[in-house]
Amino acid sequence: MSKSSRYRLHRSLGYQLTLASRLQEKFLDEKLKSLGLTRTTWCILLAINNENLCYPSDIANFVGIDRTSTSRALRQMENDGLIARKAGIDDKRTTKVEICDSGKALVQKGTPFAIENNARMQAKLADGEIATLHALLQKLHQGEDISLNRF
Repeated sequence: MSKSSRYRLHRSLGYQLTLASRLQEKFLDEKLKSLGLTRTTWCILLAINNENLCYPSDIANFVGIDRTSTSRALRQMENDGLIARKAGIDDKRTTKVEICDSGKALVQKGTPFAIENNARMQAKLADGEIATLHALLQKLHQGEDISLNRF
């Protein structure tokens, strides 16, 4: 194999995206852990509280995880008193999710951590670079199934 045809891990786009993602995740995960939350439970709380999503399938799509992972997380969050699940009014086969006061309190406590983490990462870029990065990342997502088993 010639030296020029070798796969250079540290020069690959995937490695650089993963590294940037892990750096962003590390700070936020540590802060969320202090609240007893994971990134998944945090994102689910945001979906319910900030986006007014109430159906598990909509929450799963918003977070980018599969329905099974969402159901598992919702069950644990219900046991922890963060959310309540209720049968639908018109169709008892459907489930509606509501955030409890304790879940709302965690959104209030966690939001400054998320804002700080976002600002910390954005501070490394100029305004034009932030917009360009958003556009490029959106371009990479186009046409892809972004549903992930874990987040």
